[in-house]
Amino acid sequence: MVSNRSIRPERLTLLVSLALVLFYNLPFWREMLRIVGPLDGHGIKLLLESFLLVTAFYNLVLSLFNWPYIGKPLMALLLLITSFITYFMNQYGVMIDVHMVQNAVQTDNKEVRDLLTGKMALFVVVLGILPAWWLCRRQIQWRSPLRESGARLLTLLISAAVLLGIAFAAYQDFASLFRNNRQLRHYLTPFNYIQATNGYIQDHYNSGPIVVSPLGEDAKRDASWQQHKRKTVFVLVVGETARADHFSLNGYPRNTNPKLAAQSGLINLPNVHSCGTETAVSVPCMFSDIGRANYDGDKAARQQNVLDVLQRAGYKVIWRDNQSGCKDVCNRVTLEDVSNSKDDKLCTTGECWDEILLKNAQQLIDQSDRDVVLVLHQMGSHGPAYYKRYPPAQEQFKPVCQTSELSRCPREQIVNGFDNTILYTDTVLSGIIDFLRANQQRYNTGMLYMSDHGESLGENGMYLHGTPYLFAPEAQKHIGAMMWFSDSFQQEVGLNQRCLEGRKAEPYSHDNLFHSLLGLLGVHTSVYNKQLDMFAPCRQPG
Repeated sequence: MVSNRSIRPERLTLLVSLALVLFYNLPFWREMLRIVGPLDGHGIKLLLESFLLVTAFYNLVLSLFNWPYIGKPLMALLLLITSFITYFMNQYGVMIDVHMVQNAVQTDNKEVRDLLTGKMALFVVVLGILPAWWLCRRQIQWRSPLRESGARLLTLLISAAVLLGIAFAAYQDFASLFRNNRQLRHYLTPFNYIQATNGYIQDHYNSGPIVVSPLGEDAKRDASWQQHKRKTVFVLVVGETARADHFSLNGYPRNTNPKLAAQSGLINLPNVHSCGTETAVSVPCMFSDIGRANYDGDKAARQQNVLDVLQRAGYKVIWRDNQSGCKDVCNRVTLEDVSNSKDDKLCTTGECWDEILLKNAQQLIDQSDRDVVLVLHQMGSHGPAYYKRYPPAQEQFKPVCQTSELSRCPREQIVNGFDNTILYTDTVLSGIIDFLRANQQRYNTGMLYMSDHGESLGENGMYLHGTPYLFAPEAQKHIGAMMWFSDSFQQEVGLNQRCLEGRKAEPYSHDNLFHSLLGLLGVHTSVYNKQLDMFAPCRQPG
């Protein structure tokens, strides 16, 4: 007797395929509607062809895996995972690629807590748990092996015929569509995250054990640096998510940089672009000598970086982290994780505000018997919980979005929260300059600040960051950057302040950091490229 809960396998795969296309791919269809534009006859035809093409493709693939004992669990798991992916794509307008998978793998507990919301739970229950439960409750009405094989073959042939028929009939339409809109594949779930996960595994687990090769083994400082009388203290601040167009130093109408604007000797760099649109790419890239055009994460992981070269040349290199780690950049230098510090003033919300990065810094540099390069990795403007990134006293722009569900808030409130984080970064960076200025009678001091990437704040329905670089908006790539040097540091290095001021609007990028640090700090090595040293035109040998 056949149960009223039973269902033929080919019907089940078709239902799941239709569900995936209709309910789990809303970001894909929104992007298609944007591309198609006005729904004239050709636009409707293209949408219908796309619907049939994707449905036939999913039905073909699912039919290959829908066998006794494995089909239902696989499809249930697929729906559950896809519900999570669809939520984040819907909520934040993100695309899924290898780097986004890498971000997910490297996300820490604090970031996860910021993303967990009631809306996400409801979404996953409705589109993940309930459909998976329904599917598992169905009894599949299998035929005899011979008849089942015949039915399966017929299903595959029909799906393939529809797939190929539409592909051939609408070849010109699809060729133009995908040639001009390559981002579409990053919107199509579950294809996008399955492909991206496979790519991540290939990159990180199938390339053999990581053996780090040395870089700049000939690194050394010239005699003038080795014999200088005063210790050098250089601070490199790695910002987080600070988009350049929200700095008042760059012309933003809100005064988000009042303290920095009052700092004498500060040189703002208004035209700097990042190597990536996410920390997992930008941080390893900016410290490497590979450059954005040739960047490969596996290659970067298998060679040393500029911090190793500086350390080899005799600097005491210290990485202080108030973030989710250094992405393996600081593996061979001194690491201090201050993100879980005990401080009644700066760590009151389960995480620490960025002023914690300077705590005990005086003792740190005083005790060093060598010149110091101190890298400070900010929490900065990390979203979506912008309201958590600054002390209440810094909340100047109101009202502020008080949830991680950014789509629930008016864009004005999201921008207010983000601008408050930039205002707090102004306080932090100004405090670092004050600290270095207070030490300039004893040490040669200097600071360089660069954010790792920018941020989208709801423009075109896009939030946060991590969009593939080719498709990413300028807001995710144009970053805040600036520098400050004491008089004694400039004299030691041979820097011309007026020259630096005159060149501040030059186009720079993360590609310049590696070589600029080596040149600025007097390190001679064969891996140094003077053409990429942004200080070289303004530096005269001592």
